[in-house]
Amino acid sequence: MGGNQTSVTEFLLVGFPLSPRMQLLLFGLFSVFYAFTLLGNGVILGLISLDSRLHTPMYFFLSNLATVDIAYACNTVPQMLVNLLNPAQPISFAGCIIQTFLFLIFAATECLLLVVMSFDRYVAICLPLRYSTIMSWRVCITLAVTSWTVGVLPALVHLVMLLPLPFCGPHEVNHFFCEILSVLKLACADTGLNQLVIFAACVFILVGPLCLVLVSYIHILFAILRIQSGEGRRKAFSTCSSHLCVVGLFFGFAMVVYMVPDSNQREEKEKILALFYNLFNPMLNPLIYSPRNAQVKDALCRALKVRST
Repeated sequence: MGGNQTSVTEFLLVGFPLSPRMQLLLFGLFSVFYAFTLLGNGVILGLISLDSRLHTPMYFFLSNLATVDIAYACNTVPQMLVNLLNPAQPISFAGCIIQTFLFLIFAATECLLLVVMSFDRYVAICLPLRYSTIMSWRVCITLAVTSWTVGVLPALVHLVMLLPLPFCGPHEVNHFFCEILSVLKLACADTGLNQLVIFAACVFILVGPLCLVLVSYIHILFAILRIQSGEGRRKAFSTCSSHLCVVGLFFGFAMVVYMVPDSNQREEKEKILALFYNLFNPMLNPLIYSPRNAQVKDALCRALKVRST
């Protein structure tokens, strides 16, 4: 490393190198998705906070998930929309690092919240008589705070290891946001240790929680099959299927991006996959949960009736 090398003060996000017409089309499409994300998750938060019938552990955790989804989208999508209109618009070095840090926090927190929600479903279906005792408000708040706190820890580790790296050469991030793997490729130093820590964190944050979710749902499946009433089995499956859809989408795309060996040919595909857990997943979560949940639909109908009177 030469002493005359200058430090990079800003980055350019390559995003999606398409024709101006296609970029304008994507801008309109992604703007609509972004608006639906904020609206859908905002409605979920509003209904849960205003309707006392939804003041239960399941909806408490769902409100935390909606908060993470809003934060997810607000962290990455606005910059992506700006770049679609003005591809040459730079992002400062500090802004890029902050975006990376926040993304890692929200990603890890969502993983842990999905585990907590699967545990809540396990207790509700497998231990219904002890549900109110096990899932007390003190326990629920502790689980939520722990999810957010533990979500910050790996992000701090990555931040501490990322900041000392020198960035002195290329400044074009081949992504639509400051994704950590794409940023590391621009460092003028060996990033092998960073890559190793990212892989270890993925095992801890992705593989570990996914295994816990699967174990919970194996027990839930056996418990549902023991239910004699067909209506009871249908109701139990209905409350779990929404969560399973969200788990499958989130963990599936995240593990493909971070657990599959990297290659130059995969970079463009990874951008598309990243769209799913940055934009599409936060938008789809309210659509997945709400239509399959009678209580949410009833709360929405009550809210609309109150406004119309």
